[in-house]
Amino acid sequence: MDMKTLYLIVPLAPLFGALIAGLFGRLIGRTGAHVVTIAGVAVALIASVLIFQDVLAGHTYNGTVYTWMVLGDLRLEVGFLIDSLTTMMMLVVTFVSLMVHIYTIGYMHDDPGYQRFFSYISLFTFAMLMLVMSNNFLQLFFGWEAVGLVSYLLIGFWYTKETAIYANLKAFLVNRVGDFGFILGIGLVLAHFGSLDYATVFAKAPQLTNETITIWGDSAWSLMTVIGILLFIGAMGKSAQFPLHVWLPDSMEGPTPISALIHAATMVTAGIFMVARMSPLYELSDVALSFIMVIGAITALFMGFLGIVQNDIKRVVAYSTLSQLGYMTVALGASAYSVAVFHLMTHAFFKALLFLAAGSVIIAMHHNQDIRYMGGLKKYMPITWITSLIGSLALIGTPFLSGFYSKETIIEAVKLSHLPVANLAYWAVLIGVFVTAFYSFRMYFLVFHGKERYGDAPHHDDHAHADAHGHGHDARPHETPWVVIGPLLALALPSLAIGYMTIEPMLFGDFFGNAIYVSDRHPVMNELNQHFHGAVAMGLHSVMTLPFWLAAAGVGLSAYFYLLRPDIPAAIARRFAFVHSMLLNKYWFDELYSFVFAKGARLLGSGLWRGGDQATIDGAVNGLARLIGRAARLLKAFQSGYIYHYAFAMLIGVFALVTWFARLN
Repeated sequence: MDMKTLYLIVPLAPLFGALIAGLFGRLIGRTGAHVVTIAGVAVALIASVLIFQDVLAGHTYNGTVYTWMVLGDLRLEVGFLIDSLTTMMMLVVTFVSLMVHIYTIGYMHDDPGYQRFFSYISLFTFAMLMLVMSNNFLQLFFGWEAVGLVSYLLIGFWYTKETAIYANLKAFLVNRVGDFGFILGIGLVLAHFGSLDYATVFAKAPQLTNETITIWGDSAWSLMTVIGILLFIGAMGKSAQFPLHVWLPDSMEGPTPISALIHAATMVTAGIFMVARMSPLYELSDVALSFIMVIGAITALFMGFLGIVQNDIKRVVAYSTLSQLGYMTVALGASAYSVAVFHLMTHAFFKALLFLAAGSVIIAMHHNQDIRYMGGLKKYMPITWITSLIGSLALIGTPFLSGFYSKETIIEAVKLSHLPVANLAYWAVLIGVFVTAFYSFRMYFLVFHGKERYGDAPHHDDHAHADAHGHGHDARPHETPWVVIGPLLALALPSLAIGYMTIEPMLFGDFFGNAIYVSDRHPVMNELNQHFHGAVAMGLHSVMTLPFWLAAAGVGLSAYFYLLRPDIPAAIARRFAFVHSMLLNKYWFDELYSFVFAKGARLLGSGLWRGGDQATIDGAVNGLARLIGRAARLLKAFQSGYIYHYAFAMLIGVFALVTWFARLN
């Protein structure tokens, strides 16, 4: 089999599974649906591993698979760019997707939409693979919109729940805002470069470094800055960066497996991947890089604060995802693209693990997601407990675990960056370390340690279906079945070791090669290289660094607060009621958007309806009708049947015509 066929198999195998499960779900039944979709994703994973080995041997590929349309000199094509950055993303997407598919068998066990769910997640995998494998902006945009559409279908999967419908609409609309910027950026690329092919655009970019455009008035803007910022606005929507972050926490209304697949490992990282892929463009604009760094710093710190007050187990993990995406964005701004992508990869494993572990807890707690009504689950659910602990330790950057290497390197990269905003970003990511450790272990201690509080829990039937395994509500929690804990164990291994194994080739070796470009004006990676003396030395040295002690302080404080003195957090919440209320209300962003945009749109609509439709259009139509009616009534008076009335009308008419002709002559 030649490599080109193998490239095609990767996205088409999950698509085939999705079509079979979606169109013939009733025919093949529940078992058939999960067998065909899992087989599709497993084939994609095996093919990705073979392609990865081929790329490591030095064989990259950039070519067209199918020409869709030719307009003059412009070719609109479907094509693949297979290099180290692509293959790394392919492995992450297919592996996490496979774990999620297997886990779903247990989690969606009794759901009536079982076949539909498998069809959707398989279709999502296809869309994401098309996005990361693309070699041109057109296909990138196709994948970009397709993952948005499928995430809309998945977030609102339980369509009888009003909150789910509200959440999927919100996700869709917020993503449209980002995508509007994204398509404007692609439009500018096409207008000034005359091509949508990555290689052509990147080759021509340095010649347009000093080109300016006027957007409004006479002020000149750097073309590369405008393109960079517009493309990044697309990433802000997909990767849930401030202020387009509001959709991601609400998207927890969807079933847990998609929280792991979409909101931890794949879709939200599409924006990060896209900026890394566009590094030859971003390196030409310091303004765009500074903008990216500021947005990332705000997201990393302020979204982390929100995790401290959340009580829903999935929302705590969701805010942690927002915060970590902020870290990746800060690394992009520092021109440390490989570090951002490295954190994307390590984060995909431990965050998918945390979401799936949260789902395992939710099953055991009969779909009650409130961590205030948990506690002491360690003795009932040993595997979920140990995998959650590994995920939490990786997340807070424990030395030698995967998250440590990527997170520590991001902090160092920002410290070394020469951008004017780097100092602000450095303090944001540093404080974020403490915040992350505090809320992660607050959740961990409340769920797995301390006294058992689930006797007080109000019964939540959070699903639109019955309790996943039909146990009575008074039954003790117990470990979930193998289809649920198997993927947890499989994700725990890379969460432990993948950072240690890959930091050297990915960041300081030649793994990314030409896939990522960094100009000499941004020497952050070279400076990092001088400080790096191997993965072991980095882990040992970390004990003397500030991030390590900040993380330790966060864990220690949460243990003291939530295991020994739970009265203190309650007292702090009362004492600082305004701050607590502000965090609970997520800085009132939802209310602001609802007031300005939703209410504003309704006011504008009713104004256009009253002023435009009723007053102007209806007024003109009805006014004309009334005028004709009056004229008709006037003429009707002359249609009497009396001959002298007609003679009189004829005389008047002749008189009028003679007068008119006389005036003309």
